[in-house]
Amino acid sequence: MINLIWLLMIVTGFAFAAAQGKIEVVTQAAFDGAATGVTVCFGLISVLVFWMGIMKMAEDAGLLGRIAKLLGPVVGFLFPDVPRNHPAMGYILSNMSANLLGLGNAATPMGIKAMQQLQELNPDKQTASPAMCTLLALNTASITIIPTTLIAIRLNYHSANATEIVGTTLMATIIATFAAIVADRWYRNRALHRPPRVHKSDNPGMKG
Repeated sequence: MINLIWLLMIVTGFAFAAAQGKIEVVTQAAFDGAATGVTVCFGLISVLVFWMGIMKMAEDAGLLGRIAKLLGPVVGFLFPDVPRNHPAMGYILSNMSANLLGLGNAATPMGIKAMQQLQELNPDKQTASPAMCTLLALNTASITIIPTTLIAIRLNYHSANATEIVGTTLMATIIATFAAIVADRWYRNRALHRPPRVHKSDNPGMKG
């Protein structure tokens, strides 16, 4: 669906530019955007490498382990249907710890690993389990103490005070996480009181 939306936007832009005889403007904008993307990526490398190194030092010093222990009871409450000793729990804790430090690039592979482990526990392989939905919601709206990537982008564009967004980002992510948890609990309770679906193949009296 996302691919179709992007395709529609691109085609619409080219169509309007061609109708107005300004197709060269779109072409120039495409090249300028590509150049800007490369510049931003190069500017982010040094900052991200620095923070990844800091995270590695924190991991070796046991800081991430302490964060994981602090988050353990919270994760147990948020994921009641996942066994405490299951590998998915470790990946979930790593994902949340990385998101707290604003390291989305480090959190993504841990989130993917967690989803793979949760899929193994999922009885219905065609439908996302409640635990998978919870992880997706938390990963999207995670509380971020240090918005590392945003700070890096602001530094790359020579912001006078790149870290001034820390307080507002923290408040916004706290509100977003709270809203995500409330919505997740509501949908979980709704699913518990919903009668199970009957597939046509499960009912011999129904013809496919």
